[in-house]
Amino acid sequence: MKIKGTLIPIGGNEDKGIETSEMYNLEFIQEGILSRVVAESGGTDAIIAVIPTASSIPVEVSENYITAFEKLGCKNIHILDIRSREDSDKPEYIEIMRKAHCVMFSGGNQSVITEKIGGTQLHDIMLTRYYNEPFVIAGTSAGAMCMSQEMITGGSAKESFTKGAVSMGEGMSFITSLVIDSHFIRRGRFGRLAESVAKFPELLGVGLAEDTGLIIKKGRYVEVIGSGMVILFDPRKMRHNNLSFIKDGQNLSIANLQTNILSNGDIFNIKKRKVQITPAGIVNDVEL
Repeated sequence: MKIKGTLIPIGGNEDKGIETSEMYNLEFIQEGILSRVVAESGGTDAIIAVIPTASSIPVEVSENYITAFEKLGCKNIHILDIRSREDSDKPEYIEIMRKAHCVMFSGGNQSVITEKIGGTQLHDIMLTRYYNEPFVIAGTSAGAMCMSQEMITGGSAKESFTKGAVSMGEGMSFITSLVIDSHFIRRGRFGRLAESVAKFPELLGVGLAEDTGLIIKKGRYVEVIGSGMVILFDPRKMRHNNLSFIKDGQNLSIANLQTNILSNGDIFNIKKRKVQITPAGIVNDVEL
């Protein structure tokens, strides 16, 4: 089935306030990326549904997004404050989701999104519209990670490159060919993404730096946006992977795990695993 919608996973970008508590350290998208979300959704008249479910402070996060979108000229912003599976079936939320041009998932805990929304009527509407309409699904941090079918649910960077350092679960399945991690550079998450693709070698591992995102069209055509970088782990040509015969806590051994580093403006095709790089305005096709 051809996909008509657009996915915009974003690596997150924490507000660097003086206070250190979560109240003053909200997930926030820089205006450059957020303005691209608005443009992809049809402009400032677009109906945007914000879902702060992943956050432990949904009211404050919602206010943050309302302020940010209003600064960009948007007027039709709706908050879907979903705190239970029952909330996902509220008629007013269903009605908003049927009319919205874009849904925006906040950061927080990705497992809460799947727990409260996965498999509900609201989720079904998002999937149906994403496949059949020019519907935009955006998300930062946890909101990006939940987009994949195989979703990273946790894992300590301190235990990187040992079996069991990463935990996996079922995501929202907006895209089945990727596994996505966020805050990738700042939080040193190389090890857990490496283990993820060792577990699922048919998938392309995507590590998103903060203030960095992807515009994914038709489930395959991808443009890198934002100020940071994207790390791609391609396991197709691995020659050695000891994950299946070592015990939890033992060191991973992976040979020929292909790594690619992309930045703003680079374009790649997920299905063909080709990247288009534009140094000094010259376009080159490179096999991943």
